[in-house]
Amino acid sequence: MVKTFGEFLLFMQSMLTRKERFATLWNRTLDEAILIGIDSIFIVAIVSAFIGAVTCVQIAYNLTNPLIPKSTIGFMVREMTILELAPTITSIVLAGKVGSSIAGGLGTMRITEQVSALEVMGINSASYLVLPRIVAAMLMFPLLVILAMVLSIVGGYLAGTLSGAMSAQEYIEGIRTDFVPYNIAFALIKSVVFAFLVSAISSFKGYYTEGGALEVGAASTGAVTNSIIAILLADYVLAAVLL
Repeated sequence: MVKTFGEFLLFMQSMLTRKERFATLWNRTLDEAILIGIDSIFIVAIVSAFIGAVTCVQIAYNLTNPLIPKSTIGFMVREMTILELAPTITSIVLAGKVGSSIAGGLGTMRITEQVSALEVMGINSASYLVLPRIVAAMLMFPLLVILAMVLSIVGGYLAGTLSGAMSAQEYIEGIRTDFVPYNIAFALIKSVVFAFLVSAISSFKGYYTEGGALEVGAASTGAVTNSIIAILLADYVLAAVLL
């Protein structure tokens, strides 16, 4: 465990030394941003909309006390979405999609000796291959989390009004009740931290893959598993420190 963590820190250090030209890294970052962000919009949109809808329906089902206004449903959907569901669930979904892709891609490059070829040409392979992926993830995760927030709240609105659990006015009133802007900042901070963890851990697992196709699959699985565990641990730490 300690040895692996030390290797991870050395890997991060090697990524930041002998960096390539800014123009090269910027172009690589844009390419990775498309793969990480744009190609993930559909799955994030579907998951977020249904999470918001299910959250609203379940809260409405359990909120049977007539003394509690129905606008509370909208308030609870907003708070749960912004503080926990949007940043954490979105990052876990992206850990499965993006994390496995990063680990699999780098693992394939390693076993086919493409990484070694870059080193022979005098290119810092860690900087050229990994740094753009991490930067792109840290740029795109917050944007995807913002999208998830909006669609979750919209999903809750549609589920609440179409099911007859509450009126549109009651839901909107709940959404606007006691809004704390800091919660948005907290969610975005979490998304940046989660983005770093997913991209860095997945890159580390893929970059040091040894063997053949079987090991690439194992690296992808390990990357997803470790990323999700890291997300949950970081989620607790950030909540304890920042809230």
